[in-house]
Amino acid sequence: MRITSLRPYIVGHERNFFFVVVETDSGLRGLGEGGITWREEATAACVRDFAPLLIGADPFRTEHHWQTMFRSGFFPAGRIGCAAISAIDIALWDIKAQALGVPLYQLLGGLVRDRVVCYPHIRGRTREERIAAARQKVAEGWKFVRFDPRVEPDGETFEPSAGVRRCLDDFAALREAVGPEIEIILDAHTRFDPPEAIALCRGLEPLRPYFVEDPLRAENAQSFRKLARHVHVPLAAGEQFASKWEFRQQVEEELIDYARIDLCIVGGITEALKVAGWCETHSIRIAPHNPLGPVSTAAGLHFDLVCSNFGVQELARLPGEVLPELFPVQVPFAEGYLLPPTRPGLGIEFDEAAAAKYPPVPQGGCPRLRRGDGSYTNW
Repeated sequence: MRITSLRPYIVGHERNFFFVVVETDSGLRGLGEGGITWREEATAACVRDFAPLLIGADPFRTEHHWQTMFRSGFFPAGRIGCAAISAIDIALWDIKAQALGVPLYQLLGGLVRDRVVCYPHIRGRTREERIAAARQKVAEGWKFVRFDPRVEPDGETFEPSAGVRRCLDDFAALREAVGPEIEIILDAHTRFDPPEAIALCRGLEPLRPYFVEDPLRAENAQSFRKLARHVHVPLAAGEQFASKWEFRQQVEEELIDYARIDLCIVGGITEALKVAGWCETHSIRIAPHNPLGPVSTAAGLHFDLVCSNFGVQELARLPGEVLPELFPVQVPFAEGYLLPPTRPGLGIEFDEAAAAKYPPVPQGGCPRLRRGDGSYTNW
């Protein structure tokens, strides 16, 4: 069996999604997804650039192909390159499992759990809207809820000090609304510097967050040293990391409690398994990042089913409710849990012909925030 083509697709539906189809001369094709949102055109160019390295090759050689793609430009792949590698790598694993007639998790070590607990995104412009949304999720059977710091009423401004105060009040109200048994996650979205992040995390300690995600920007992992010395809440980071090397300091120095591995950025399943095993030696749980589409959800599910140090899976979009025309078969889900697929490979299907009905959103619709003085700040 040999690889015959790689086809990238940029699909617009509220936002852009990036998918890759890898086809073989056997008729089998694998599906992948890349995760650098709002840089889909650049990721597609990387896929096309990698194609000559892979066409005519054996799809089973996933480790070899990963090394070749990551290193063959002499300069190591960066985030956009790793998003392209991720999509291709996931597709190659999908092909391998299909060729052997088994669900992908069987190739990755087999089930270590029977279901995968997930958390949804709680949205709303006001505190009351978010509380109502959280109560609805709990009523549907979810065991977790997640929210991020609210911005100013104009929807365009975020002041860190005011954001800390508002976030503490929101978390306290949410805890009272859902009770002590529901786990609450705060995704701080890299919006704070150390002084504000320390104040936020200290204020949250009595409210028992499951973890506080990305309280600091991701560019300097060293800054987590200062944060970890001053706070006593579980910390999570890593969704923006591409490759195992970017996780090195936070894992080796045990600066985080949860690794937010994104299979569609880190380098696919091949690289994610290495990071997860490394985390296990430091008693760090994995909480895979997934704001993406059906392929990301399927890949994350298979990954979670085989990792003994799994914590919780992000599930921003429910299977069957996102792009159902493009993906008529998606992975099973019920009452806050993803369930093991029984179909070979990832267990999903993609209608390539239908992709033309979903042209890309111009510039991806990337949201942007500023501070009160007009300077840029992270969304």
